[in-house]
Amino acid sequence: MDATAVIVEGPRQLALRSLALTAMGPADVLVDIHWSGISSGTEKLLWTGEMPRFPGMGYPLVPGYESVGRVVDAGENASARIGEWVFVPGANCFADAHSLFGGTAEKLVVPSARAFPISESLGSDGVLFALAATAHHALAGGEPPDLIVGHGVLGRLIARMTIAAGAPPPTVWENKASRRSGAQGYEVIAPKDDTRGDYRAIYDASGYADGLDTLIGKLGKRGEIVLAGFYSNRLSFGFAPAFQREMRMRVAAEWTPDDLVSTRALIETGAVDLSGLLSDIRPAGEAAKAYPAALLDSDCLKMALDWRTPQ
Repeated sequence: MDATAVIVEGPRQLALRSLALTAMGPADVLVDIHWSGISSGTEKLLWTGEMPRFPGMGYPLVPGYESVGRVVDAGENASARIGEWVFVPGANCFADAHSLFGGTAEKLVVPSARAFPISESLGSDGVLFALAATAHHALAGGEPPDLIVGHGVLGRLIARMTIAAGAPPPTVWENKASRRSGAQGYEVIAPKDDTRGDYRAIYDASGYADGLDTLIGKLGKRGEIVLAGFYSNRLSFGFAPAFQREMRMRVAAEWTPDDLVSTRALIETGAVDLSGLLSDIRPAGEAAKAYPAALLDSDCLKMALDWRTPQ
């Protein structure tokens, strides 16, 4: 069986191509994808060629870890799952391409355990589960933020989850004036307008590797910086200011299955709202134009591809 997939053939070289899918095993499911999100963090690095070396890295590759759709077939041990609406955080099912992260295609073969059931009522907003689980994982590791750096989708989700947990609304920094709108119960300001220097926990969701000295200067004694973004460049900072504050630093890595379960509960109970975050949807057949728009246009908050639209 073949499936049309987005394939990055090299830096800034992207196309749609039919690829052979690996055969289903007895515990696998076949998912008919309806929407897949484009990550402005890791996928941008794959597209530009700046991605640090990761297992599975290499060109040509199928990107993507933000897909939602319906289970339409399954192996004998997973047949009860046929008909379920699921989120798929990537796949490794293509015979002739690397899979980092392998989810941006019209059909995917994945182990049943990797197809995570979510509410179909979320529609295209379901592609946001990856970022929502990332936000949850960052928050689960320590104190909630009183400052968040970056008002992209991840920064907004961290802010929304902070408030949902009952913590005081954080301050959010955003350099781009066009992205300071859309706050829900918290304030978004330009960094230059912030005079505070006593933050307890700063969560960086910007992916900007050269800003640590500025953030350290905003910490109070024994404050913590949480690196919640993804960074292509080496991180460095001046030791003396960090020493004076006895600064701590934490790296928030990939979400766990428990994060997905907790995130689903927050969304289903209405504690966390995913609305207003997905700003653009384009037919999958326009992927070659959609990717540059999603990755380079600051007015595009979050892009999804619609695989239901004929190619």
